Amino acid sequence: MSLVFLHTADWQLGKPFASTRDEAKRHLLMQERIHAVQRMGEAVKASGAAFVVVAGDLFDSSQATKPTVSAACQAIGALKVPVYVIPGNHDHGGPGSVWEQEFFLREKNELAPNLRLLLKPEPLVTQHAILFPAPLLRRHESGDPAAWIRAALEDPALPQGLPRIVLAHGTVQGFGTQEADDEDLPGTANFIDLARLPGEALDYIALGDWHGTKQITDKAWYSGTPEIDRFPRGEGNRPGYLLKVTAGRGTMPVVEELRSGRFEWRELAFRFPDDASLDLLVERLDELLGPRGGEHLLQLRLDGSLGIAAAERLKKILESLESRLLRLKLYDRTTVAPTEEETAALTRRAADPLIVAVAGQLGMQALGEDEDAVLARLALRELYGALAGGAGR
Repeated sequence: MSLVFLHTADWQLGKPFASTRDEAKRHLLMQERIHAVQRMGEAVKASGAAFVVVAGDLFDSSQATKPTVSAACQAIGALKVPVYVIPGNHDHGGPGSVWEQEFFLREKNELAPNLRLLLKPEPLVTQHAILFPAPLLRRHESGDPAAWIRAALEDPALPQGLPRIVLAHGTVQGFGTQEADDEDLPGTANFIDLARLPGEALDYIALGDWHGTKQITDKAWYSGTPEIDRFPRGEGNRPGYLLKVTAGRGTMPVVEELRSGRFEWRELAFRFPDDASLDLLVERLDELLGPRGGEHLLQLRLDGSLGIAAAERLKKILESLESRLLRLKLYDRTTVAPTEEETAALTRRAADPLIVAVAGQLGMQALGEDEDAVLARLALRELYGALAGGAGR
């Protein structure tokens, strides 16, 4: 008999998004992570899922704030079905963790009686399946947190007809902690050795830590984070999904990816060959962002060269992007140099012989690529802008 459940991980509720400077936008990013959990209720109903498994990092910190704890418990309670959770590297268990705090326990009991926290590495026999949790009780486990499962599978007392599901949080075959967390230490901490888990004795392995949806083996998947929380990292990194899993004892699981994310984290690299290409950048941005700019975060890399007037126009475009987007992460290596027409305009001022002389000398110096050339182009830009401003007054 087949069983349907949802696999998710890496909610990281309470993540501060400190690199987003605007406080209101930062709050929107934080709040959307709660909304992503609330949207899971629709997926639970539509799929007929018997339960939900969260493979670690429900919270962004083992010291989650009280408002975050309350919001999490309310959202989980609304899912109605059992929600089985293991601690990950961000919200690891152990003395003093959020999972032991009196406030969390009280909110869990009152708001989320369907939340089942799995803090012990031992089989849990439920109505629908046997769960084999590999909780992280510290941020960095030097050994394989799932190693105990091999011996546990040999227990003859385990029911034979129930699907057997592993919950683990860590890195496997180069995916996981080192790629997912800038803060984590290099090495093989939290390494899950899938090769040593008897595949024929297990029916599904629910992994957490890698923030993109990723199939590792026929039975092992990373669900990724349900709401995207960072700019893409390489090919195949696909965050923003839940996994609907149909499993049965001794059968190959069927996994369906369910889109759950709302915000879009986009990337664009653009090089300016000339001033006219600025119009092409605007077209590319319109195609990429569409009318939903307020739901996008953009990592924009600019290179090439623009004239003074075009650079001023670019400045205004970037100013608007900064305002409209949830976040603009800008890498601007664009050089600004006056066009021939702009330089000529400075050297044709018959009434200003001093300006003509200075502009001519700066124009010659600006032709190079050394530091003096850079300073000369900057000086020409300031001169051009000062004269243009004066003409407008």
